[in-house]
Amino acid sequence: MSTFKAPKGTYDLIPPDSAKYLAVREAIAAPLRNSGYGYIETPGFESVELFARGVGESTDIVTKEMYAFETKGGDKLALRPEGTASVLRAALEANLHKAGNLPVKLWYSGSYYRYERPQKGRYRHFSQVGAEAIGAEDPALDAELIILADQAYRSLGLSNFRILLNSLGDKECRPVYRAALQDFLRGLDLDEDTRRRIDINPLRVLDDKRESVQQQLTGAPLLRDYLCDACKAYHEEVRELITAAGVSYEDDPKLVRGLDYYTRTTFEFVHDGLGSQSAVGGGGRYDGLSEMIGGPALPSVGWALGVDRTVLALEAEGVELELPSSTSVFAVPLGEEARRVLFAKVTELRKLGIAADFSYGAKGLKGAMKNANRSNARYTIVAGERDLAEGVVQLKDMESGEQAAFGVNEIVAELEARLG
Repeated sequence: MSTFKAPKGTYDLIPPDSAKYLAVREAIAAPLRNSGYGYIETPGFESVELFARGVGESTDIVTKEMYAFETKGGDKLALRPEGTASVLRAALEANLHKAGNLPVKLWYSGSYYRYERPQKGRYRHFSQVGAEAIGAEDPALDAELIILADQAYRSLGLSNFRILLNSLGDKECRPVYRAALQDFLRGLDLDEDTRRRIDINPLRVLDDKRESVQQQLTGAPLLRDYLCDACKAYHEEVRELITAAGVSYEDDPKLVRGLDYYTRTTFEFVHDGLGSQSAVGGGGRYDGLSEMIGGPALPSVGWALGVDRTVLALEAEGVELELPSSTSVFAVPLGEEARRVLFAKVTELRKLGIAADFSYGAKGLKGAMKNANRSNARYTIVAGERDLAEGVVQLKDMESGEQAAFGVNEIVAELEARLG
């Protein structure tokens, strides 16, 4: 046993399960790459102030869950708890919004960190794939991102997920709703921490998952009843566009999401097979975030989908992904000359793009063939001194069990023809 273990609330991705995570990331990214989104990668840590301003100083993420620290040089940094603020910061720093046509369309994949109570589907280290469209206010852009996420999930074989949709209004209509909500909340029996939220960000109270709070929220004013005409029209166009694309959704007037920067369109992907941690992803429009972190006005929209929870959703539905075999050909040398010859053939196969592996270490035939079986390779090449004296190697089809001899100089072309 090792002296060390993974930190509490984290996990290691280990073969063969790690192949499933890679396949999920690829499936989520594929529709984005086909829709003009370019890849961006940001540091794993940023200035604490970036998240305090962008995510919101009153959010649980900033006040309770963020891994913050001070460097030897006195800089106050935090491990990134989410991706949007970092991506927007990077885009502004590189002046991508000045480089050409807007929106700037970006996608990313990486690890994020929150100090939370560990449970299934909620980790302190987790993986997301996200997309951001920066610099355009257009209902079609909101609809595009919702459609692309739906496409990604369906390409994986998921079907039991739901899309929840709402509008949070804008700077014109939300203040009126905020005042009405505050009046309602002040009349409830709430603890001191929740009462403080009424003054700072009352919408956060609607997102409280405690049953004692939710029961009191019956009859709370709904934002949809306070939307201005412009927000109503914008939201209706988003709904029409995703409906026309054949994407089903549910209107959820209480959906607010957990971050301060959202405006207008907000949405969440939930899977009922995951218990209390049912959200597998979500996002929305964040028209004021650029200004919050010191940039120009850049209306934007985006989402992040959880890789970990998507894998759990696949398991809940019993979906088995068709994963390519990590090894197509396994070489078993018997003797030093065979090691030299077969190692060269394995190298040739790899250069042709054929996944090939080799029996390393001084193993006998029985032990080497066990390795070949464990590799799940379709074909095994076996060669000993007698084979090489005759100028051949033995090729075994691991599915049918058939075995035949082929010339040493012919084996690579034969395998290329069979696997190509």
